[in-house]
Amino acid sequence: MTAPWTPPPPRPYILTNATIINPLDGSLTRNATVQLSNGLIQTITTSPSPQRTPPNLTTTTITIDLTGKYLCPGLIDSHVHLTAVPGGRTLAETLQLNPERIKLRLPFVCQQILRRGFTTVRDCGGAYFALKEALSANIIQGPRLFLAGHALTQTGGHGDPRDSFTNTQPTSCCGGMILGIGRIVDGVDECVKAARDELRQGADFVKIMTSGGVASPTDTIEQVQFSAEEVAAITGVARQRGAYVTAHAYSAAAIRLAIENGVGGIEHGNLMDRETARMMAAKGVFLTPTMVSYVEIASEKWRGFLPAEMERKNQEVLDAGLQSLVLAREDGVTMCYGTDLLGGMTDAETGEFAIRAKVLGAREILQSATVNPARMLGMEGRLGQVKEGFVADLLVLDANPLEYITVLDAPERFLLAVLKEGRVQVSRWSKWPQDVFGELPVIE
Repeated sequence: MTAPWTPPPPRPYILTNATIINPLDGSLTRNATVQLSNGLIQTITTSPSPQRTPPNLTTTTITIDLTGKYLCPGLIDSHVHLTAVPGGRTLAETLQLNPERIKLRLPFVCQQILRRGFTTVRDCGGAYFALKEALSANIIQGPRLFLAGHALTQTGGHGDPRDSFTNTQPTSCCGGMILGIGRIVDGVDECVKAARDELRQGADFVKIMTSGGVASPTDTIEQVQFSAEEVAAITGVARQRGAYVTAHAYSAAAIRLAIENGVGGIEHGNLMDRETARMMAAKGVFLTPTMVSYVEIASEKWRGFLPAEMERKNQEVLDAGLQSLVLAREDGVTMCYGTDLLGGMTDAETGEFAIRAKVLGAREILQSATVNPARMLGMEGRLGQVKEGFVADLLVLDANPLEYITVLDAPERFLLAVLKEGRVQVSRWSKWPQDVFGELPVIE
C-alpha cells in the first residue's frame, strides 16, 4: 500500500528561453528549452532566438519562461554534520544536546540547507539511515543525503570527546564504543567489525580520523592516528561492499598514511605539502576543504564557542588553509565543496564560495559544488549537470555564478527557485510557485 506521505508525481514542466550553465567547461547554452517530467531532464533543445511554447504538450504541462535567467545544477555540500543542530552556545552544548531535541530540530536544518540551493549533502558523521529515508520519501523537506553513520576514531583521537580527567568507559557494542558522532575503535578486529556495522546500518561510505582535530581535547593537529594495518582493514571492508573510505586528515603524514592504505578521499587537508598533493592527484583522491568552518569559529560572533586550546588549533589550520587550496589547484587535485559547520554556524554554509574565490576561479569553485562531488558519490551520470537523462535538481538564478561566484553566497538575492527531482521545493519568484508542501485546495 502507498505510504500516506507519498507526494504525487512531479509535474511536467517546459522551461523556455533558459541560459544553461555547464560547470564542466564553463560554457553557456542560451535560448534553451528544457523539458522535465518524472523528476528527470527529458530533453534539451536550443534555438537562435527566444522560443514560443512547444506544440503537442499535455494539458497538465506547465510552461515557465526563463528569459534572462540562468539554469544551474543543484549544489552539493560534501561535508556536513546534520545532527550538530543549532541551539548550543558552545561546542559542548551543541554535541551534548538531548537526542529528542536534535530530532525535532532536524527538519528545520534540512529545509534551510535546501533553501540555500544545496540539493544533495554528504554527512561525515552523525546522520542516520532513518533521516535519509525520511528525506528520500519526502516526509520532511531537505536535500538528498549520503551518510557515513558514525565516524571511526581511535582512543584519544579526533572524535573521542573524553578529556584527560574522564575515566569512565562507555558501553561497547558491535565493534567499538559509540560517543556522539564518533565510534572509538582500536585494533584491526574492532576496526573491521565497526566498519561492517556502519555499512549494515545504511552508511554509503566510511569516515575515519587519521589526524588530530580542532574540536578534540587530547590530541594535536599534527598527530597521526590509526596504524597502517587498521586503515587497510577498514578500506578492505568498504571495498568489499562497493563503498569507499574518506579520512579526516590535516598533516601531510596523516594524509599519506590514509592514501597509502586505500582511502579515496581527504577531508580538510590544510597542512599538506606539494609532494602529498601530487600523490593525491596521481591516485585520484578527492579533497574536501572546509575553510568556512575555521573562519566562522575565529569570528567575534562565535567567540567562546571553543575552549581556548581548541581556538589555538583552529587558528593554526586557518592560517594554512588558503595555501592548501593553491597547492591542490596547481597539482591537479580534484576538490569538492565542504563546510563542516556546527550548530548555529550552519547559517554560513554558502560562505565557502566567497572564501575560495580569494584564490580560485569561479568555474573550478562551481565544479567543486557540482560535477566533482557527483563523481565522488558515484553519481556522475545522474547529478551535477543540466543534461538530458539527469535528475532534475536545478537552480534558477538571477545572475551568472561563472561571472560572479559570490552570487551563490547570496541566495536571498539571486536564487529564485530550487528544484529537487523535478519538484519546486523552494521559490522566491512570483512566476513559479512552490509545489511541495504547498497550499491546500480551497473549498469555500
